[in-house]
Parts: sequence; C-alpha cells; structure tokens
Amino acid sequence: MRLVVDANRAVRPTPTDGLIGIAVGYPPMTDEGEHGDGTGHPPHREEFGHDPIGHVSVGGDMTVDDLVAEYGKAGIGARTLHEAVDIYTEMLRNDDVTNFFGLAGAMVPAGMRELVADLIRDGHIDALVTTGANLTHDSIEAIGGKHHHGRSPEGDESRRDHDEQLREEGVDRIYNVYLPQEHFALFESHLREEVFPPLEAEGVASIQRFTEELGRANSEVNEREEVEESAGIAAAAYENDVPVFCPAVQDSVLGLQAWMYSQTSEFSLDALADMTPLNDLAHESDRAGAMVVGGGVPKNYVLQTMLVAPDAYDYAVQLTMDPPQTGGLSGASLDEARSWGKLEAAARNVSVYADATITLPVVVAAARERLAE
Repeated sequence: MRLVVDANRAVRPTPTDGLIGIAVGYPPMTDEGEHGDGTGHPPHREEFGHDPIGHVSVGGDMTVDDLVAEYGKAGIGARTLHEAVDIYTEMLRNDDVTNFFGLAGAMVPAGMRELVADLIRDGHIDALVTTGANLTHDSIEAIGGKHHHGRSPEGDESRRDHDEQLREEGVDRIYNVYLPQEHFALFESHLREEVFPPLEAEGVASIQRFTEELGRANSEVNEREEVEESAGIAAAAYENDVPVFCPAVQDSVLGLQAWMYSQTSEFSLDALADMTPLNDLAHESDRAGAMVVGGGVPKNYVLQTMLVAPDAYDYAVQLTMDPPQTGGLSGASLDEARSWGKLEAAARNVSVYADATITLPVVVAAARERLAE
C-alpha cells in the first residue's frame, strides 16, 4: 500500500500495486515505480562502505585490549578510542619514530603521575612538554607531600561557602582533589635548598636545564628521605636522559618561586634557549609521533616544532574535552593542524573528546598489551 499525504488530513494508507518504505532523503520514485537510476538498486555511493556497526559484548575475563577491540565494533566515542589505541601502538612499536608527549591539565593531581613516569622509564617518551603546574605537583609528591580525595559541591550546597571554608582551613581545591597549603611551603624550601643553588652558579639557564635540575633534586631527596611515593615524572626524565620542556613555566607556583629567587640572586631563565634542542630533535627525526593530553601551551609547543622541520608528524593522538567549535587551540582537531603543515598529508591521527583521566590509562594499557604480544 502507498501512504498518501493530504495537507488537511493525517497520513493515510491506500492500496497500490506494491509496498514501499518511506525514508527521509530516499531517492524519489520514477514514473515506472523504480528508485534512482531506474534499476531498482540503491544509488551509486562513493562515501558509503559496507561496514555494519557491531554491538559491544563484555565479560569478566576480558583484558583492557579485549574491551578496546569491542569498542572498535561500535561508533561515536568508542570507535575513536579504538582508533587512538591503534595509532598510539604503531607510534610506539616503530623504533624510527620519535615520540613527543604533551601533558596539560591537572593530570598529576588527578593521579596520572606514575603512568607518565612509567612511559618515560620504558622509553615511550623522547621529549616531554608539560606545564609548570604539573611539575609543581609532581615535585610535591616526590618530596613527601600528597594530594587527597575531596569533593565538588552539588545540588543546593553553596560552592562559594565550601571554597571559603577550604580557604580558612588552608586547603586548595582542584575540582574534587584537595591539597594542603603547607605542601607549598615544603616545595619552596626544596627549591631554595636543593634546586636553585646549583643553577645560580650557572647564571642564566634554559628552562629545560631548570627541569633537569628539578628532576635530579626530586630523585635524590626522594631516595634520601625514603619517601613512600615514587620520585615521579621529572626524576624519571632526569634518570633516563629525557628532556622536559616547560614553555610557560612562569604560569605556575614553580615559576613564581623561580622569579622570586631571581630577585635576590644571579639566577635567571632564558625562555628562548629551549627552542634549539626541541626543534633540532624534530628536525633530525626520521619519523615523528605526538601524544597530546589536554591543550594549551604544551599542545601547541609540541605541534609547532614541525613548522621549522623538513617533515611533519606521521602520527598524532589527542585526548581532550575542549570542543572544536569555539575555534580555540585546545579543542582544535588534529585535522585542523594538518592545514598548518604540522601533520603529514598521510598522517594517521585521531582526536578523542573525553576526560583524559579516563581515556589516557585505557589507551596506554591497551597499547602496552599489544606491544607485549
């Protein structure tokens, strides 16, 4: 039967010679009762490929990579996470790929510290670009401080009253993470006693040299004081000769302390000095891959290295929650970076829009499983 539409009445079925379906955008019928080109077959489709969506199945004996394989059957975010694992695994598997890692956001306070340190120890990061904030919180844990589970007020509870109470009690809040302020005093003493004096003797230092000395001090104090927590990211980088770049170090407690120390000493930082070793690393790479966690300065600093290199990134994975529609850098897709010449035309890349504290451990765990096979 055929559905007949009357402008003044509801849709009603009427008998006809055949039975057809109604679908939005379906090719119109010809006078002969056929679709499209008159063959009765679907139209020619260049974009469409026969690749049906599968349905995720989970079991109690699954590994992380088993779950990611199930994600590959699905669509939307699950599919992009599966692709991220594919690309990241290929980046790590190929010995001729130089791996740049950008780390923004509150990843250390949120608990991602040891994951990144392990990647450095295992040779999966050749250059780390991060924030002064992450290095601050990394150092605090290296020398005996701890972040704590907190809460973010919900419902009718006043967020302002909650945060004013925390201020009175000397506790800083990072969403649902708490940090007692006395840890910053401990951190200041650490810098003034262990980190700044050797650098002061050198006069003007690069930021990378500063992070190197920070890693050395974190490692030595951690061992000397028998701190329960590991020495962390900067220490792992120092111990494994991995450079740590922090282009916006001024935008952090670490940077504030460096500035204050420079007011009464010969110590100072050269913000441009790091450009040479980082760009040289990109220039000399046979192939290059980028893992970008979060956005901001670390993301751009990682990607812009290819603007002065003969080639561009062959692989790139981005984990972010910022949307691309605002035109901001943090949410910009990696395809957009291709238009700037930061990615090769044939580069494998994917942007996963989700909380990186959820996606990063999954991507790393699944990639590790594959590399161990």
